[in-house]
Amino acid sequence: MAQTLARRAEVSRFGSMTLSTLTSSEAAARSALLEVQRYDIDVDMTGLLEGELWTSVSTITFTCSEPGATTFVDVAMDVHAATLNGEPVDVSAAADGRLPLPALAADNVLVVEASTANTASGEGILRTVDPTDKLVYVWTSLEPDEARRIWACFDQPDLKAPHRFVVTAPSSWVVTSNGAPESVIDADPDVAADAKVWTYPDTPRLSTYVVVVNAGPFHEVRRQHDGYDLGFYCRQSLVPILERDLEELVTLTRQGLAFFGERFAFPFPQARYDQVFVPNLGGAMENWGCVTYGDGQLFRTPPTHAQRAVRGEFIFHEMAHMWFGDLVTMQWWDDLWLNEAFASWAANWGMAGASEFTEQWATFLAVSKRTAYEMDMSPARHPIRSAVPDVSSAMSNFDAITYVKGQSVLHQLVAYIGEDAFVAGLRDYFSRYAYTNTTLDDLMDCYSRASGRDLSSWTKAWLDEAGTDVVSLVDDELVVETTDDQDPRPHRLDIAVFDATGDDLVAVGRSSHEVTGTRTPVDLPAGDLRLVNAGDLTFAAVKPDPTSLRLMLERVQQLDAPLDRALVAATAGQLLLLGDVAPRDVSAALTRALSTETSVSLIEPFLGQALQVADRWAPASESPGLLGALADAASGLVGLPDARQAALRTLAASASTDAHWAVLEEAAAQATDLDLAWRMAVRRSELGDYDADRVARLLESDPDPDAGMRRLAVLAAHPSVEAKEEVWRAFFVDYAVPASRETLVLGSTFWRPGQAELLAPFTHRYLEELHSLKGGLLNQGLTVRAMYPLGAGDASFLAAAQAAAEDPTLFAYARNQLRANSFVLGRILQARQL
Repeated sequence: MAQTLARRAEVSRFGSMTLSTLTSSEAAARSALLEVQRYDIDVDMTGLLEGELWTSVSTITFTCSEPGATTFVDVAMDVHAATLNGEPVDVSAAADGRLPLPALAADNVLVVEASTANTASGEGILRTVDPTDKLVYVWTSLEPDEARRIWACFDQPDLKAPHRFVVTAPSSWVVTSNGAPESVIDADPDVAADAKVWTYPDTPRLSTYVVVVNAGPFHEVRRQHDGYDLGFYCRQSLVPILERDLEELVTLTRQGLAFFGERFAFPFPQARYDQVFVPNLGGAMENWGCVTYGDGQLFRTPPTHAQRAVRGEFIFHEMAHMWFGDLVTMQWWDDLWLNEAFASWAANWGMAGASEFTEQWATFLAVSKRTAYEMDMSPARHPIRSAVPDVSSAMSNFDAITYVKGQSVLHQLVAYIGEDAFVAGLRDYFSRYAYTNTTLDDLMDCYSRASGRDLSSWTKAWLDEAGTDVVSLVDDELVVETTDDQDPRPHRLDIAVFDATGDDLVAVGRSSHEVTGTRTPVDLPAGDLRLVNAGDLTFAAVKPDPTSLRLMLERVQQLDAPLDRALVAATAGQLLLLGDVAPRDVSAALTRALSTETSVSLIEPFLGQALQVADRWAPASESPGLLGALADAASGLVGLPDARQAALRTLAASASTDAHWAVLEEAAAQATDLDLAWRMAVRRSELGDYDADRVARLLESDPDPDAGMRRLAVLAAHPSVEAKEEVWRAFFVDYAVPASRETLVLGSTFWRPGQAELLAPFTHRYLEELHSLKGGLLNQGLTVRAMYPLGAGDASFLAAAQAAAEDPTLFAYARNQLRANSFVLGRILQARQL
């Protein structure tokens, strides 16, 4: 049946252009109509050395199952010319990111010549000038549908095809793409002066969003290991940082490739594997064989254990995407979790099993899992898997439920069917579906075959229903409370019992239970402290009995297993959200735990959680005292080599006495870097002591190309309208804040809870700014999260934010983040009354 795919009126609000957003029905119709044989894409980057012009010629070879039908190609650029099967196409009809095509033949060749000067906003592409040496770097990042911004394509995940790139770039630049170049030759000087042409072989069949072209005068290091050609790239100003951490990066990469290749029974199928650290990328992107990371992962100061673990998780996560997402790709964005949750789960699984970070599951519980509980308990909750009507709607699902709850649910599935069956299911999945697209049913069928269990009810309960179960142990029964009167989910969990009659906690038993229904009887040995969900095998909030709650908070430091201590801290965080514990009690427990904590995997997470509770959750009358106690505990950790750096950073954020400052001053005098001095300047500024000369000296002596952001952090902390305004302009007017994890730190530094009165007008301005954000998905998302006034907003702002979350003129991601953060802010305001 011949048909024309209708264009939907709803448009994407990501970015400065008005673009149609592809609907699921349009994608399904186009997928049924077309099969793409290949993309041959010529890219000219010579216009980016001194200017902002990117040009491309995209040749698409494809078939049509219904000759005579019409469709459109995605191209959000200035289209100069196009031909279909040698005949001109009317490019004046291009609008809203689409070029209508005339009647198709059975076999077709479409050629589209286009260009864009939108290379400074981070929408699919970003051109960056390093402030220290004025060198230019360019990266592309195409998820979810940004490929259309830099070349013509059928921009949907299930129209996979090989891509072949020919890139013309300035002679001084290095180009990276999805594999090794076939050739690099001088360009014809009549075509492009002082340029080289980089020609790349065909990629495997890939979705349009996981191909890449990066370029610039990158520093390149290559290592040959285990049959792989490993590449590492960074901008020239960060060469010493990359070289400092190179061996660790190489080791993690080797470990990950070996572990995943063996466990999946499917080694990564090409020799070349590059990792490119680029400026101003808010996260990382899993491009096939050429992962890009924001170069904030090249920590300017020698990283702490926790920072190294975070970077390791990034490396393993993006590598796991080579299988989950690149090799096998979801058919449509409603199964985004097939990519992201699996990559997140596999990263922690791989790190715990193959790297030095053997306590990664404890770190995950202590650091990350809280974010999923916050969102899943809030009005922003949504099923892990749900219908996604269009690409724009899909963007709201790039959140803690998809990533963090998703991987927690997979961790539960491992416990539910056993790791051997889980791995066997994965091997079956990759063997059956390599280089194709799948749905949830395809994966669950593999698990059912491997485990011999019918997983249909498990799938529905865990993936198709939103909300967090709350599990309590009452009179030797596990009692499950659900969200919205749902049926309880099936849980496989452990309970650990301890005797507390002596000076130490003594383990008396640990048992496993499958929980079904509202009440499940359990047979436990006698004991005083009963830890429900020991080992953190399931995703559920836990309400301990009163005796267990008291004992876990008072004696957390006596639990032998790091995962048990992490569970106490996590349970305390859940109880804050449930309104069942006061911030002062949680802060005291964490400070007590830190007095004897020896696990390097937990010290920094506990310091961070304790600081957040004392600073953000506690009422103004109690916060200084709790911060002082935390600063005392941090001072006590400074003498431990593995804890020193993290302890000094926490002390710098909470110092309030001469003794605290004396410890910091002594450490700063011994330090070989400027990080601690900057942190001390931030704290002094927060306390009203802003010394412009001191900041100027720090800035002059700091070689970091992004050192200007450290100056902004000092300003952000200062209790003055003038300082706040300058930081505000950097975020929302000049867009001068590089996207990285430090963006979140800068936001929390701006929103000091003790400056609530000063900040009140800014809280409402934040809601106004959400209507006009610029940049790509990753960068916009960072700004939305970083600049929500969590801890600084009052009841008036909370009401306004809750109203804004229902404003249809805001893009879906922002509305969802408003719902989630407003839930947490509401619980903070309530907790301050306890």
